[in-house]
Amino acid sequence: GKKTISEIKNPMGRKKGLPEFEESAPDGFDPENPYKDPVAMVEMREHIVREKWIHIEKAKILREKVKWCYRVEGVNHYQKCRHLVQQYLDATRGVGWGKDHRPISLHGPKPVAVEEAE
Repeated sequence: GKKTISEIKNPMGRKKGLPEFEESAPDGFDPENPYKDPVAMVEMREHIVREKWIHIEKAKILREKVKWCYRVEGVNHYQKCRHLVQQYLDATRGVGWGKDHRPISLHGPKPVAVEEAE
């Protein structure tokens, strides 16, 4: 058969533009029992990782704005760049890959079986 113009321009059949991501957390994930649905657990992990990368990149952008402001303002940077520095500090709090910043459901202590005394 004949090919459409879009098939000729884009032979792989992919949509042009940005990739589509699910913005919210997966529906089937149960934080009380994360291993119940392995697919939902992996989707939740990917969601958390994606959100962390977004926060990290936002902090990098703010850092570049602070650097630029410091260079432009010179000796007045304490007054003129204060709002940017505050935004940057707020953006960097709680951002990173440390275990402390993960939800407790994903790294909490393992439940220990209590033995009965005889």
